[in-house]
Amino acid sequence: MAISVFDLFKVGIGPSSSHTVGPMRAAATFAQALFDQGLLEQIQRVEVRLYGSLSATGVGHATDRACVMGLMGEWPDSIDPSCIGPRIQQLRERGELLLAGRRNIAFDWQRDLLLLDESLPYHPNAMSLTAFGESGQLWEQTYYSVGGGFIVEAAEAESGVPAASDVVLPYEFSSAVELLSLCNQHGLRVSELMMANERAWRSDAEIRSGLLHIWSVMRECVEQGLRHEGILPGGLDVPRRAAKLHRSLLEIGKPNVISSTLSAMEWVNLFALAVNEENAAGGRMVTAPTNGAAGIIPAVLHYYMKFNPDASDDDVVAFFLAAASVGILCKKNASISGAEVGCQGEVGSACAMAAAGLADVLGATPEQLENAAEIGLEHNLGLTCDPVGGLVQVPCIERNAIAAVKAINATQMALRGDGKHFISLDRVIRTMRDTGADMHDKYKETSRGGLAVSWVEC
Repeated sequence: MAISVFDLFKVGIGPSSSHTVGPMRAAATFAQALFDQGLLEQIQRVEVRLYGSLSATGVGHATDRACVMGLMGEWPDSIDPSCIGPRIQQLRERGELLLAGRRNIAFDWQRDLLLLDESLPYHPNAMSLTAFGESGQLWEQTYYSVGGGFIVEAAEAESGVPAASDVVLPYEFSSAVELLSLCNQHGLRVSELMMANERAWRSDAEIRSGLLHIWSVMRECVEQGLRHEGILPGGLDVPRRAAKLHRSLLEIGKPNVISSTLSAMEWVNLFALAVNEENAAGGRMVTAPTNGAAGIIPAVLHYYMKFNPDASDDDVVAFFLAAASVGILCKKNASISGAEVGCQGEVGSACAMAAAGLADVLGATPEQLENAAEIGLEHNLGLTCDPVGGLVQVPCIERNAIAAVKAINATQMALRGDGKHFISLDRVIRTMRDTGADMHDKYKETSRGGLAVSWVEC
């Protein structure tokens, strides 16, 4: 399966890529299919059924709201997050849903949106949508939201074979060993090899402008996070901290990385907190590779751009490309879904990706880059996904800040070596997969174990 950098970095909304972005895309895809098949005028009612993790933490992750907005023809990369609340309130008051943005149908929230305490095969994040006409069922489709905003239909999931793609990459790789071999054989940095692969989809100008757009959305997300104060929604009464921390750091003055490392790390914390607080509030985001881990990569890239006077847009492009190479390996050989392998698949993958991106722009060899990614992922193995109250707030927000600092440290350690190390990145990714398979479901984005339960007990 050919995976593009733009598959891993997608503009969306918070609080979750698998529980908000994916379901909205699935519902919008379903609504569009009804229109394309000429069924829209026959539809009287639509029913949404959420299973597994989508049901267990669906309300806290705004899955229900995302599905409704998707049915109304909205897509996560273009919807205005500020319009969601008023439109949901209007729908509840009127009992009508504008299907595919074209046809009003009756919609009863309790009757037509069901959170079921059962699971479907193939993936914990499952949802089925059924359209009914006067004579009964007209169309049904089941989707799996497999992490990072990716969705697959039931037929693809059942076959176990990814949908066929006619894209042929010049440097196809499915392991870090293959990636390093290709880099050495052709004398390429990891970012250069990734750029060559991206050309199978787009021109150089399109790749560059697309990645710089991703960066602009990340920067705007940080800025929004620094502007907003108060309490995050959801009922936990978690206060936003980024704005206050920002004022405190501005009073200190601009630090120097070498002479004031602790102060520099506080800026890394700030960037991650700002992103993830904005994510928790349902703001505009970039999956990196997921929303739950969305603060790590922008925090590390902000750190590099802020404290390196020679940093340029070229570095931004190289950073994203190199980071994506590791994200591709994690997705192909394990998972980036917290509901499938726990938070190690989200925060762990993002930490490894950020370390790889930073290593590349700091001039690392492919071997050093692989080492940096391995360190970043290895020390997140076993990380559970147990969000308190089903919200992407505790421990998720702080966890991103910790992992961002960890990614920088992983890069520093790797750059001090020659790339040789004891455990390979491939083995760590396989270990993440196996650990996730062994992990009890209550630790995989269900809020039925770990910190989620400890908080309730207290």
